Amino acid sequence: MVGCSSTNSVNDETASNAKSAETKSVGKEIAFTNSMLKDDIPKQLKRNSSIDTGMFDGVYHTWKGTPYRLGGTTKKGIDCSAFVQVGYSSVYQMMLPRTTLELVKKGRKISRNNAKEGDLVFFRTGRNTRHVGIYLGNSEFLHASQSRGVMISRLDNPYWKRHFWQIRRMPKS
Repeated sequence: MVGCSSTNSVNDETASNAKSAETKSVGKEIAFTNSMLKDDIPKQLKRNSSIDTGMFDGVYHTWKGTPYRLGGTTKKGIDCSAFVQVGYSSVYQMMLPRTTLELVKKGRKISRNNAKEGDLVFFRTGRNTRHVGIYLGNSEFLHASQSRGVMISRLDNPYWKRHFWQIRRMPKS
């Protein structure tokens, strides 16, 4: 079976450990409404996420939390390759192939050190299962997670590090 799969994100785990602080994004900063000490703020929340200033900001905020559904293409449920297709259509006004296996044949392979925002990140999550997301920079990628829907994860998360396959740059014209 060819499809998408996922696991918990480091960002989600870090955010849940923030002592239940109510947070809201204010530009590039995070404002804490509960009286937390500065030293209690996890490092992951202190740093600015690339999504705050990136081209895929609108895509993320529009689709954030949309549930995963294999074969899905709508806000009721979307899979990883459909999400990448929607993201590229929104940002670059270009249509990409619909499946992960078709996507991995496009563009050119890029080393992890040369990855740029908009490159596609591919994973082998099982014998015949593949997953794809959109690289955001700072080791982060945007994707439709099987367990949590549309979200941001980190390439250095042990799960994604173990299943990393390749990064490909799509032609933008």
